[in-house]
Amino acid sequence: MIDITVVCLGKLKEAYLRDACAEYVKRLKSFCRLEVCELTPARFPDDPSAAEVEAALSEEAAMIRKRLPLNARVYALCVEGDMMSSEELCRDLTKAAVFGHSRIAMIIGSSFGLSDEIKRRADVRLSMSAMTFPHQLARVMLLEQLYRVFQIESGGKYHK
Repeated sequence: MIDITVVCLGKLKEAYLRDACAEYVKRLKSFCRLEVCELTPARFPDDPSAAEVEAALSEEAAMIRKRLPLNARVYALCVEGDMMSSEELCRDLTKAAVFGHSRIAMIIGSSFGLSDEIKRRADVRLSMSAMTFPHQLARVMLLEQLYRVFQIESGGKYHK
């Protein structure tokens, strides 16, 4: 069974987002060992300078590195990443498993994104869409896509 760690900066503030994530976590337990790791984002001033943003992202990168499983295939969710269909993500994760990657890490940054260091560390830079979404909603979307991937892989009826 594959191990998936979803590293997220920030807690889910809204009950409806927590409920949606809990539902997908429950569904995913049949397919993988899943850990959702919430990290406390760095504090940003109200109008941060570029240097302050860079310092905060570097601080967050240090926290993220500590939570990445050894030998994991790492996916960084970022706006400049490649977009994949659900089927393409399924093929990518399946291929990773075939080539011995039994550990997957997916990283969702804070509202300022991810540091360049984390993006360079990633095996895959993944964009959810050309549209902008709140990072809290991105967690629900990612968990749903992971569930969809396993449904595609197993021939389930969820994916149409």
